[in-house]
Amino acid sequence: MRIEEELKLDFKDVLFRPKRSTLGSRAKVELKRTYKYRHSGRSSESVPIIAANMDTVGTFEMAVALAKHEMHVALHKHYPVEDYVTFFNDNNHPVHRYAFYSLGITDPDLEKFRAVRNDTGSNIEFVCIDVANGYTETFLDFVKRFRESYPTVTIMAGNVVTADITEALILAGADIVKVGIGPGSVCTTRKMTGVGYPQLSAIIECADAAHGLGGHICGDGGCTVPGDVAKGFGGGADFMMLGGMFAAHDESGGEIVHQHGKTYRRFYGMSSDVAMEKYAGGVAKYRASEGKEVILEARGPVEHTIQEILGGLRSTCTYVGARTLKALSKCTTFVRVTQQINEVYGRAV
Repeated sequence: MRIEEELKLDFKDVLFRPKRSTLGSRAKVELKRTYKYRHSGRSSESVPIIAANMDTVGTFEMAVALAKHEMHVALHKHYPVEDYVTFFNDNNHPVHRYAFYSLGITDPDLEKFRAVRNDTGSNIEFVCIDVANGYTETFLDFVKRFRESYPTVTIMAGNVVTADITEALILAGADIVKVGIGPGSVCTTRKMTGVGYPQLSAIIECADAAHGLGGHICGDGGCTVPGDVAKGFGGGADFMMLGGMFAAHDESGGEIVHQHGKTYRRFYGMSSDVAMEKYAGGVAKYRASEGKEVILEARGPVEHTIQEILGGLRSTCTYVGARTLKALSKCTTFVRVTQQINEVYGRAV
């Protein structure tokens, strides 16, 4: 047993230090970034925000809404094969240019991907290989074998939170490493297992490891407000994945519930009792649920939330003198704090 004494930080522990800026307007900030991927050899240009691969977030409808802003969706993995084929073959409205096909590492997951791939050809550009625990040799071996089978697909793989396995995944074939264990709003991994890592420090450390090898990272989880998204990018994340911030919208999916004259939508983690009952017939006897379900007040179309996030990012950049989102991490100085905001009057209505 050993204890690491070095301080680790979360989004709530820091604020950006403002710096002199010559930007005349938030409108002049460029949020799109261009990436060249180490293994696939592909390039992409987008606003690097990804809706999470949860069935109450990562939907076809969300993909359409975010593609209008050149943003990404990691589709959840529970659509039928025919629906994926229809989506990825729709060349009249190619929203699939920004969509990640998500899969786990089981044989049925791989067989399903092969079936979709056979009928869509090269239209699937991005794949998200997603497991809760990215520290197993089985996972690393799967990523390596998948890369060998599909050399031109851009692979995002995770989740991990430390530099050593970030490097291992990139060397195994991942172009983007997904970073985060336990920070999500409907994740109970830290409560159930005691395992995790403060998300901002995880992003900083994993980004440093990935960038040295020509790889990229995606910060996954822990964002509750646009400022958290900005802090992730400031810490070196190339992409940021959002779940709860995109939940409960018209495009999010999730069962609609009416209570006390208001409309709500169900939102739950993909390792929750609800999800496992829905897709696996219940929680297996050898494991425990590591997610929860909440009911959120319906938020209407996702467009307003998109504008809040993008507007917040542009404003962050103007405060620190970054003309582009790519430059944000180079302009970032974080200040450690004990309080983020003044909540004397509670939350705004």
